[in-house]
Amino acid sequence: MLRTPVHHARDSLVSAPARPAVSPAPADASLRPAAVSLSPAARARAVGRRGEQQAAAWYEANGFEVLATGWRCASGEIDVVCRRGGLVVVCEVKARTSSRFGAPEEAVGPAKQRRLRRLAACYLAEAALRTTRVRFDVATVLDGRLQLIEDAF
Repeated sequence: MLRTPVHHARDSLVSAPARPAVSPAPADASLRPAAVSLSPAARARAVGRRGEQQAAAWYEANGFEVLATGWRCASGEIDVVCRRGGLVVVCEVKARTSSRFGAPEEAVGPAKQRRLRRLAACYLAEAALRTTRVRFDVATVLDGRLQLIEDAF
């Protein structure tokens, strides 16, 4: 079970995209740019990347050195790895645009926690990091609002 949230941050860490300038439509329809439409999977990846960036920015603003974002190996991915002194933090980020399918933190169940522990061991071995303590955090981003659950499991 995850612990209760301890930190909140507003969308101030993520800037809103600029609106494109409006230009007159070309007279010839064949000169018009094709409409760009992202697949649902591509939209979900973009939301996840923004969430990871927002979490990494929070850690940096709070005195941590971000060592990796989106670190991958054959067994999976760690969203954010950072450290401060002898503490290494492995952070799982769950970003959602709505709570339609439940709260984001509910997606970090026992199986995901076991996987993150194994991945952390792989990361520490690969990076040859000597540490005195590893902490597992969960960062949730819902509607641009970051919520960080420290020492979640």
